Amino acid sequence: MSLQGNTLGDAIGRTRDKWGWFVALGVLLLIFGGIAFGNLFIATVASVYVVGWLMLMAGAIEIVHAFGVKTWGRFFYWLASGLLYAIAGFFAFDNPLLASAVLTLLLAVALVASGALRAWVAYHHRTEQGWGWLLAAAVITILLGLIIAMGWPVNSLWVLGMFLAIDLVFQGWSFIAIGLALKR
Repeated sequence: MSLQGNTLGDAIGRTRDKWGWFVALGVLLLIFGGIAFGNLFIATVASVYVVGWLMLMAGAIEIVHAFGVKTWGRFFYWLASGLLYAIAGFFAFDNPLLASAVLTLLLAVALVASGALRAWVAYHHRTEQGWGWLLAAAVITILLGLIIAMGWPVNSLWVLGMFLAIDLVFQGWSFIAIGLALKR
């Protein structure tokens, strides 16, 4: 136990010397978040391109993996899966506006489903303290998903960019807070 505690303390001590890097990264992320807020359309297209690259890489990995499996059934499963990923990745690059519409609709559906699941969990834990917070988060998540779905497809030009901008700003503030805490 003490060995683990010393290792953690040593790691924090080594990280403490790098507090400025955390703050610098946080400031950089805040700047990028501000730029993304400044042009949500370009941020949306950038996020679609990132998803497209991830899908292309996943497709390539699955296609390569297909050649390493032992049976024909599994080979064709992995090959088909990899090809679908790769085609979806190419689709994101070929038509990022249509891809943003599809991703925005999927985001709305995921938010509603996630909120419904949280509401179900909150309902089944209503005897426990704090279940109301979970229910409140569920309602907010469902409402956000419904608002996105009601504005679809027009809002698909900016919703993903807004999510990216918000995430960059929160990550920036988090890194700044961690860096300043390490300095102390």
